[in-house]
Amino acid sequence: MDTRQAMIEAAADLLARSPSGDVSTRAVCEAAGVQQPVLYRLFGDKDGLLAATVDHVWDQYLGAKRAAEKSVDPLEDLRAGWDSHTAFALAHPNAYKLMFAPALRSAPEAAREAMRILREVLERLAAQGRLRVPADDAARMVMSANTGVALALITRPALYPDVGLSTLVRDAIHRAVLVDRVADTSARDARAAAASTLLASLDELTPDPFTSAESALLEQWLERIPAAGPSD
Repeated sequence: MDTRQAMIEAAADLLARSPSGDVSTRAVCEAAGVQQPVLYRLFGDKDGLLAATVDHVWDQYLGAKRAAEKSVDPLEDLRAGWDSHTAFALAHPNAYKLMFAPALRSAPEAAREAMRILREVLERLAAQGRLRVPADDAARMVMSANTGVALALITRPALYPDVGLSTLVRDAIHRAVLVDRVADTSARDARAAAASTLLASLDELTPDPFTSAESALLEQWLERIPAAGPSD
């Protein structure tokens, strides 16, 4: 194991056992058997070390997502993704809080990858005509709701004692972004689903029948359709 990895694993262990959710650079260096100048040479500062540590801890969670086989129904993957996200937060509260801490200047790469994996699932739903908003919007809605309920459970357990809240919020946000049965929807929902489906499939057109300007304009129009017109 190289020095950098040894320091990251030492920080991850100290973070997991920290009552306050913080670790000192001195403690990390002592645990890894190095002098403090090594930390600043390898990570720049404490912020860089913590960002690398969060990525290390989250990689265990994301690794399982990368290796998971896609189910026949992407909705099952969407639900499972939410549930595993909440379970990870409960199992690793300090690393989870750090991931979304505004004080952490260096954004962990894991946050971007988690969003990318979520968006892929939503694009599969869009391709089936089951998404009522553009995939980018849906990803932000789902991730922000999942993050919010997870942070509530781990930071305010007295106010949010029931983990079942996660399932309630999950189902509510999924109803907001998904069209379960097109036949039972309003005309507006059907239009929104059709627009989102077409938007998700634009990149698959080969050869591309549009210029860059035309594609950008078409995407802009399709993104507006879900919000346009009264419900029937």
